[in-house]
Amino acid sequence: MSLSAIYPCTGISWLGLTANGSYVGWNQTHHCKLLDGLVPDQLQLCKRNLELMHSIVHAAKLTKSACQGAFSDMRWNCSSIESAPHFTPDLAKGTRETAFVFSLAAAVVSHAIARACASGDLPSCSCAAAPSEQAAPDFRWGGCGDNVRYGLQMGSAFSDAPMRNRRSGPQAFRLMQLHNNAVGRQALMDALEMKCKCHGVSGSCSVKTCWKGLQDINSISADLKSKYLSATKVIPRQIGTRRQLVPREMEVRPVGENELVYLVSSPDYCSQNAKQGSLGTTDRQCNKTATGSESCGLMCCGRGYNAYTEVLVERCQCKYHWCCYVSCKTCHRTVERYVCK
Repeated sequence: MSLSAIYPCTGISWLGLTANGSYVGWNQTHHCKLLDGLVPDQLQLCKRNLELMHSIVHAAKLTKSACQGAFSDMRWNCSSIESAPHFTPDLAKGTRETAFVFSLAAAVVSHAIARACASGDLPSCSCAAAPSEQAAPDFRWGGCGDNVRYGLQMGSAFSDAPMRNRRSGPQAFRLMQLHNNAVGRQALMDALEMKCKCHGVSGSCSVKTCWKGLQDINSISADLKSKYLSATKVIPRQIGTRRQLVPREMEVRPVGENELVYLVSSPDYCSQNAKQGSLGTTDRQCNKTATGSESCGLMCCGRGYNAYTEVLVERCQCKYHWCCYVSCKTCHRTVERYVCK
């Protein structure tokens, strides 16, 4: 499969809801038709569950910011996600970048719905049921846990819908993204942890009330980034009556449930190339003293870098005066910056 193969990226076109989804009331079914980026099955889900759409629009915003935050120090910095629902080739091919964004989006939409249930924003759900395991002597189950079960149910119905349609691309591409969606949701389940609140005289914590809550999106994004860095290149194979994806280099083993998979290799993103969806790294800021991906050597791809100074104006030497105001001085600090040639 060549790198030039570009597929309709309908699976994450709903990320385009950030463009005007916030201005829609989401109280009438015809609102679902006003927006680009939804496939027919998603439109039907929207009409049947209008109350979910505020959470889904919020999830689109979170996905974009989390992706850009996770890759801010990489050559590919996820800036192209802003073009949703019209994607450039870096996200319209079966690359590892596509794999990451699909998995992140699937995790975030379920996360947003689970949190909305717990916060009382959705009439169709509420707090999670109490965990089945026995509480320890030093705590009791209570509080309001994130409703991950409902979040996964509705989130998977929404994010998987495009990939179950043959018009969304070749079977191998759809299998790849359904797998990556599942990896994202597994990362969400792995992010469920026990949270507690103390009760007692003078903060003695003689009694603790605990519940199961989700870690924040940045933690989940960091987990998926590590899976991105170790993602497995796969090829489609007919195994029995089913078409399946198997590792390209080791076809004897099945694909792991927790590993992201991709079909085509990515460019190095060093130089601008519209056909590959590469913006290049010219004028990107780099870190002269770092040794990782943000270092000037790696970020600038060996082209070198230019240095310039910048004067920062900051509040400093702040003092609190009784009662009740803070006074500060204004300080100027000169810092040296480095940008790639």
